[in-house]
Amino acid sequence: MNVITCRHYEELSEKAAEMIAETVKQKPDAVLGLATGGTPEGVYKELVRMHRSEGLSFRDVTTINLDEYAGLSPEDKNSYHYYMNTHFFAHIDSKKDRHFLPDGRADDLEAECERYDRLIQTLGGADIQLLGIGHNGHIGFNEPGTPFESRTHVVELNEETRRANARYFPSIDQVPEKAVTMGIRTILSGKRILIMASGKSKAQAVKQLLDGRVSEAFPASALHEHPDVTVLIDEEAAGGD
Repeated sequence: MNVITCRHYEELSEKAAEMIAETVKQKPDAVLGLATGGTPEGVYKELVRMHRSEGLSFRDVTTINLDEYAGLSPEDKNSYHYYMNTHFFAHIDSKKDRHFLPDGRADDLEAECERYDRLIQTLGGADIQLLGIGHNGHIGFNEPGTPFESRTHVVELNEETRRANARYFPSIDQVPEKAVTMGIRTILSGKRILIMASGKSKAQAVKQLLDGRVSEAFPASALHEHPDVTVLIDEEAAGGD
């Protein structure tokens, strides 16, 4: 693992955006694996700035997202479809028919998982996969105990993850109990992986990731099995006890 420590969140976001932009410049039809949540917001803001100010084009790019809540429509403000449109897609020149996210409203979620995973395999996996890390080490919605060989699947969200995401909903009762997520083996199919962590609250998870012990009890530790992983952290996230 290549570990890069930045001074603060803004520098962290700029560095991640630079790495994604470099991928697109080297391969204009790159497949970008994208994440949602609070941590990547600065990355998307910087990529939009680079598009507007520096002419970075996403015209031929394909995007694949890690996950989506079950039961939410793409127009729901808490869906990841809506998040991606709001923070990124609406502000760049990428093509709508090249944006891929799981369909959380599919009648048959298991069949949707199989379809989405086949799509990712057909695309050859992400050229660069952006990840965050949960306090319990989850990547995507792969909770502790998820087999490392898992492909895209339906997951029951545990209480810790639902509480962490409740800030985006009127109440925790409205946080969906299920999601569709790329599995760990699907994530590892990406050619390059970029995982970000910011703030003191992520320091313990970062420490556990970097100690090198690999266990399904800590999903992010599966990244030690991948040959090209960059861990981007800010000084607060680097300060584990």
